Amino acid sequence: MLSVVIVGGLHADARKAAVGQLLADVPGSVVLHHDLATAAAGTVVRTVRDASGVLSAGEAPLVNDCACCALREDLVPELRRLDAAGTLRLAVVELWDSVEPKAMAEVVAAAGLTVTGVITAVDPALVLPYLGNGDDLAERGLAAAATDQRTVADTFARQLEYAPVLAVLDSPEADEEDRELLAQLHPTARRVPIRDAEPVDEAGTRFPVRRSAHSPLARAALAGFDVESAAAAQHPACALLPAEADAHGVATLVWHRRRPFHPERLYEALEDITCAAARSRGRFWLADKPDVLLHWDAAGGALCVESAGPWLASLPDAAWDLVPPVRRAAAATDWHPEHGDCCQHLVFTSPGLDRDGLERLLESCLLTDAEYAAGRAAWKRLPPAFDTLLEV
Repeated sequence: MLSVVIVGGLHADARKAAVGQLLADVPGSVVLHHDLATAAAGTVVRTVRDASGVLSAGEAPLVNDCACCALREDLVPELRRLDAAGTLRLAVVELWDSVEPKAMAEVVAAAGLTVTGVITAVDPALVLPYLGNGDDLAERGLAAAATDQRTVADTFARQLEYAPVLAVLDSPEADEEDRELLAQLHPTARRVPIRDAEPVDEAGTRFPVRRSAHSPLARAALAGFDVESAAAAQHPACALLPAEADAHGVATLVWHRRRPFHPERLYEALEDITCAAARSRGRFWLADKPDVLLHWDAAGGALCVESAGPWLASLPDAAWDLVPPVRRAAAATDWHPEHGDCCQHLVFTSPGLDRDGLERLLESCLLTDAEYAAGRAAWKRLPPAFDTLLEV
């Protein structure tokens, strides 16, 4: 059966280098790529190539004026066609710049095809500039649909954090701080160096390098991938968030408390908290909505707040059987005798992080002793400052 590896990332040079290495290392491999840059003309251009060059090309019409939708509609039939040929070992799906790997991995797996790896290619020197870029994708010509409202920063963050493997370009511009930032943002990722190109002498002659299907990147592409586990690792209730760290000028603060936020004080402090770190994420607890688990997701100076459903502590016992086991297990490891899984668990990662100042600011947003003692009935009567953000 054909193996499928998904390679994505906004760092196009790193992505293309990773794809080229896989083509060279794995015999019987091809690259399938949909170029969404032509979406304005009403089509998506598809190419299939191997190490020798382009094997086929075609166009797929937009679906509902959405280039990503056209990609989804065209991707699975093409992969099935390649699988049916029976001569290939690996299909490398090279995603266009702003396409996120999670959606594509789930589409491929749902079609019964075998996803053996998801890789995001990264240039360490570009991690901080991209995380700090709050531009809309549309402003940079990277939107995947007319309605695409994502930013460069939040798109890059999701690409980075979803993939269990990072293909890392050996960038001469990258320093220790850049590499440390990458390590702290996704400490559980397997970081695989992208091999240098074939050496070239002063006359421009290339010296072939022996390729191996046992190279680290090839092994990562074929190692196996669990779509359900990957999704669970991104869910705010059970996400594998970074741990405390401080090295090479980069720090990660893990802030965990068992008291809810005062909605108005937190809302007034949002800008300062959001801009305090290059990246922050996690789950939080608002006093006026004590039964709702809220998702915090910030990058590029912009914050997204969403409801992620109820805290398990607010559910009747009979409803627990409907909750995925991984969610129950995550709650059990952090269960409080009074509040259950209700908590603040936010993680902030950045060069030059003012840990003490950020902690003081966050603490000031919690309920005071008197407010806390008033109980849940009083909490629910506090001004609903987050209703606009949550579109309630």
